[in-house]
Amino acid sequence: MENQNNPEQNVKKPEIIEYSTPSQGLQPKKKKVGLKIFAYLTIFCIISLAVFSTQVIISNQSGTSWFDKIPGISQLKNLAESANKELKGEDNDRINILLLGIGGKNHEGGLLTDTIMVASLQPSTQKVALISIPRDLTVPVEGMGWRKINSINALAEKENPGSGSMAISQAVSDLLDIPIDYYFLIDFTGFKTIIDELDGVKVYVDNTLDDYTYPVLGKEDVYPYESRFEHLHVEKGWQQMDGSLALKFARSRHGINGEGSDFARAKRQQKIIEATKEKLISVSTLFKPKMISNILNAVEENVDTNLKLWEMIKLWDMFGDTKQDDITNKVLDNSPKGLLVDGRGENGAYILAPRSGDFSEVRYMVHNIFYTAPQETKTKVSTEKASLEVRNGTWINGLASKVAMDLEKLGFDVLRIANANQQNFQKNVIYDLTGGKKASSLKILKDKTNANVSTDLPQWLSNEINNATSAERADFILILGQEADDSKSGAINNE
Repeated sequence: MENQNNPEQNVKKPEIIEYSTPSQGLQPKKKKVGLKIFAYLTIFCIISLAVFSTQVIISNQSGTSWFDKIPGISQLKNLAESANKELKGEDNDRINILLLGIGGKNHEGGLLTDTIMVASLQPSTQKVALISIPRDLTVPVEGMGWRKINSINALAEKENPGSGSMAISQAVSDLLDIPIDYYFLIDFTGFKTIIDELDGVKVYVDNTLDDYTYPVLGKEDVYPYESRFEHLHVEKGWQQMDGSLALKFARSRHGINGEGSDFARAKRQQKIIEATKEKLISVSTLFKPKMISNILNAVEENVDTNLKLWEMIKLWDMFGDTKQDDITNKVLDNSPKGLLVDGRGENGAYILAPRSGDFSEVRYMVHNIFYTAPQETKTKVSTEKASLEVRNGTWINGLASKVAMDLEKLGFDVLRIANANQQNFQKNVIYDLTGGKKASSLKILKDKTNANVSTDLPQWLSNEINNATSAERADFILILGQEADDSKSGAINNE
């Protein structure tokens, strides 16, 4: 069993892809306020790079950009004086940053945004939500009709160079019905360079990572097809990672043994972030001016953002101590409970579209992403392991999904979201299939939905249940009536 308290004892090299960066001990930390300003800036950039862990953008900023102004005393004074300034969105207790990754000039389709994510930050609670938007999602674009969202940057840049980030920011703002306060476009070349300048980072790998289809950059058109991929293998335990391995560890999307999900990838990215932060603020790093200079040069060459220096530092001051438990990861997807469905565009190309026909469900999820149920309520429901099926008994589009999202936050395991066979329900109805065995969960469900409770099933519902397997059978079936219309009284009672 690996000893997490002694990283030196358990450092291993990946068996398939080897990296020979020498192992180094973890460095002691010292807080030096003036020098940490440099670290804060760099950490923020690396956080963005790791979170998106994608391909590149070459910044068009000139040598007179804000990076050039860092080393002066007057700049430090300005930073101190800016502490009372408010960030955009701070007055609404929600700051939204659009994080983008593109292939860059050396890659085919280099202006297409392969990664699109909204980082939504809540200052009052220091909570963060990361919302991933798939590149195949179709959205309305002014003057262009419906387009894949990943093409907006390329289309705008072709029409007016330098306008891409603003164009996609506006599109995402319209899509989610939230203001996009800032944007951050990134380059994986800079990420690798920064890690290498730090002489690598030490990361504890929770599960052995095996990805048999990790794409080899620069081999997009190589035949045979299999030659485009390599086998990425990273052993469980403490690993010393150089920039190349750290980037692959953060970007891998097709790992086996539970490592192929976006949630697993986000967890790996957080590990890279934490390891990089520790290395950056170590005393050995802060007293190496040449290293800091090289890192800042890499950031300037590979990052484009409308964030000002003081805004970056204030963001770090506000959210630098955010714990993993306070970070919510959401991915818009086409899973059975997802908000998107597969489709085909006019030219037959694969697309993703909103399941409800519009983006109301997506917007509801985004607007309520920071709502959390009382822990006592969640504990009661989780203890009874209550499962639920939510059906829409009205013609109100997307109603079942909205209610299901709220009830999942209460701890209910929502097994199915569907339309009821009849759409003429006026009152919410709960059908208890447990025979009263999960009384606490039933009471919470009744109170939250203001529903009537029945143990007598109508014949049409009884027939469906009898035909279902035991694995598909929920403890409760909630059928929503007109009273659940959130435009009137609210989807559920959150008081």
